[in-house]
Amino acid sequence: MTDVANEKDFFSEQVAAAQINKIVRNLLFLPRNSLNRVGLLTRTTTTRGEPPLKKLQRKFTSFVLEVEKDEGNYNDCAKLSKLFLQELSTFEIPLLKSKAVIDANLREKENFNELKDEINRQILLAQTDIEDLKKQLEESKIERQHKEECEAIRKLISAQPPRSETQKSIKEIEKEIAALEAENTSGSRLLELRKKQFALLLHVVDELQNTIEEEQKSLIEEMRMVTEEQKSGMEDASGGSEAMAVD
Repeated sequence: MTDVANEKDFFSEQVAAAQINKIVRNLLFLPRNSLNRVGLLTRTTTTRGEPPLKKLQRKFTSFVLEVEKDEGNYNDCAKLSKLFLQELSTFEIPLLKSKAVIDANLREKENFNELKDEINRQILLAQTDIEDLKKQLEESKIERQHKEECEAIRKLISAQPPRSETQKSIKEIEKEIAALEAENTSGSRLLELRKKQFALLLHVVDELQNTIEEEQKSLIEEMRMVTEEQKSGMEDASGGSEAMAVD
């Protein structure tokens, strides 16, 4: 009976150790900044009542002390083992929930990072599309400007008369130009003739003026000579009268 009790106590100790190792492994896999959250969820730092971790430690200590006794206390060991396992399960459940929440948060974080990368990629593609659209807009503006210029030229051309009328007008203008050139040539010849006639007239007038001046000089000279002769005759007459008077 004692051997059976010892085997059961050993089995209970092994189960408890396995449960403790499992909890320790779960704690080790938790991120460092999540330990405080785990502590809050398991109320290990609460100020109201006994913290669950200390309560678990106290039950484990009671169970170990009871097992180390040499007395035939199988029932007490079994009772304490059952209480310890219950408390261990109670303590493990919030940790598993916390770990599940943390794993879910990590997966959500990974999904968020993937979504963020996808959004950044979409933003880069959108920016590239925007730049392409800007270039297309500038090209469209230039093309539209060219079309407007071509339309203005087309309207200006449409406002002009037909080519046949234009050629007819050009021929008429050319005839008028030829007539004006002929008239200009005739006028130029007439002008040259008038210039020559006017030059000849000026030459004749100059010759007449010179002749008149020479005739005037000759007339003045003749009048002077006549005056001198009359004066000499008068002097001779007065000299003869004086001689007669002396006689």
